[in-house]
Amino acid sequence: MCSKPLLKATIKQNIAVFILILAVLMVYLPIIIIMYEPETKDSLNDVLALLPQSLIAAMGLNNLGNTLTDFIGNYFYGFLILFLPMIYTITVCYRCIAAHVDKGSMAYLLSTPNKRTKIALTQALFIIISTTVMIAFITLAGIVISNIIFPGELDILAFLLLNLGTLLLYYAVTGIGFLSSCLFNDTKYSLITGAGLPVIFLVIQMISNLGEKVQFIKYFTLFSLFDPEKIINGGSFLPQLIALFIISAVMYGLGIYVFNKKDLPV
Repeated sequence: MCSKPLLKATIKQNIAVFILILAVLMVYLPIIIIMYEPETKDSLNDVLALLPQSLIAAMGLNNLGNTLTDFIGNYFYGFLILFLPMIYTITVCYRCIAAHVDKGSMAYLLSTPNKRTKIALTQALFIIISTTVMIAFITLAGIVISNIIFPGELDILAFLLLNLGTLLLYYAVTGIGFLSSCLFNDTKYSLITGAGLPVIFLVIQMISNLGEKVQFIKYFTLFSLFDPEKIINGGSFLPQLIALFIISAVMYGLGIYVFNKKDLPV
């Protein structure tokens, strides 16, 4: 149930932004790993001391950790991994359905032998696969670079679980974007929902890091289901990951169903 020509066209349309975001992530990840060096950590502490403590707390940078895995978890998975891939996922979720409706190219797609369900499944498959490939590259790079620079110091199992949590989080985030793209014919509303909700979730997550008085608001965001510290330290995280998987399946399923049933201006 996949249209190969449409999948190839979607890959071609989004490959540039995929490479750009992945390249930025692949620049930051080695830098953060190298910064684990004790001398560099001391310099980093000096730099962080010059910044407003509220900003440091909001970005989750107030705990260096005692191990390489802690360090990467706090500095890469505490904020960067939540922000940078989101730029990619918001873009591709908008382009997958809503942009075709807005530009009129959906009429051409529907004039082919492909049914609506096949079109929606193809676009959903691209989003899921491309997101998986991005996280897989980061996972592999993190393991290889860590073992080259600091052999044996990375807890590989915890790191793999950390990336699994990241992947499931982005399945849920892209599920929201995909459903929004399928739900609204007006791209304005598609972007407000598909991009606005993840951004609001991220802002809420940052605010919740400012102190105990506002910590409770993190439970109003999907990001509360992804806790790098619990994953690294062996806390209870399996229910949260299952919840992310269920949310993802529901969002994608609803998106395909809605797109198959709704009236299109074509």
